[in-house]
Amino acid sequence: VDLVESGGRLVQAGDSLRLSCLAQGRNIDYYSMAWFRQAPGKEREFVAAYSWIGRNTTYAESTKDRFTISRDNARSRLYLQMDKLETDDTGVYYCAATTRHYPGPFSFHYSSWGQGTRVTVSS
Repeated sequence: VDLVESGGRLVQAGDSLRLSCLAQGRNIDYYSMAWFRQAPGKEREFVAAYSWIGRNTTYAESTKDRFTISRDNARSRLYLQMDKLETDDTGVYYCAATTRHYPGPFSFHYSSWGQGTRVTVSS
């Protein structure tokens, strides 16, 4: 599945931002989907996931109280609502998808990736 992220931009600490991921030409009813991010000079890390079985959501410890993952299957879109942004949230945010039931936070479980959208949080 081809994934296209959007919504990244420069914001200030404390601001909110919503990212969107479009699964082009594909019904996502049977895909588990997730957001990962990569900060400058660091490895890619898990942010949040939304499994298609049971509609379970999983969050990284650093984001669980500030970020909300959601999906709109009718529009083939995944969203990430980010509130109370911090400078450590700066990075490129990637959307990922898999047909696994519960892929969780493991990047190797995801078979499709977008090109990423850049989020910069200034102090």
